[in-house]
Amino acid sequence: MPTESAGEAAVVLDPDDIADGSDPLGVGAGDAPPGTYVLVFRVDTPARIDVGALGGVEFPAGAYAYVGSAFGSGGLGRVDRHRRVAAGSHAVRHWHIDYLGSHPESSLDSVVAAPEADVECHLSRQLRSTVGADSGDAPTPGSGFGASDCDCPAHLIAGADAEGLRAAAVDAVASVTEGEP
Repeated sequence: MPTESAGEAAVVLDPDDIADGSDPLGVGAGDAPPGTYVLVFRVDTPARIDVGALGGVEFPAGAYAYVGSAFGSGGLGRVDRHRRVAAGSHAVRHWHIDYLGSHPESSLDSVVAAPEADVECHLSRQLRSTVGADSGDAPTPGSGFGASDCDCPAHLIAGADAEGLRAAAVDAVASVTEGEP
């Protein structure tokens, strides 16, 4: 899996590299900058998952991209927390994505990071538009998933496969960060 692309606007991280502290952004080492991220998950068989206040949500088999941001203390170090939840080594569920990430049918495939870029909602809209280009809108299980603090329909986008969603996320990061300082 490539680690950098799209003119370095997007950095693709492997969860194993985060786990051993060798990722290029220092996420696993605790030295990560702030930024926006896309977690790409695979769901191998259909699953119904209770997602906090959203209740039971149906997740067909496929791939899912979750857009989040981390501008507090630790910056993109939050991604390591999501990785630990997905790996089963952190049981606290705080965000909607924790319910998907901790489900046994789900696995974290990759992370696409946009260091220093505060573009969460813009990136979510761009990715939704890109993935849903053929259908007019990308499918989203769970209206409001990951978007309880904004007016986006959701920050979770469904796709057919992880590789396609990862590539769409890299392209979306490049698109929304053009002209960013």
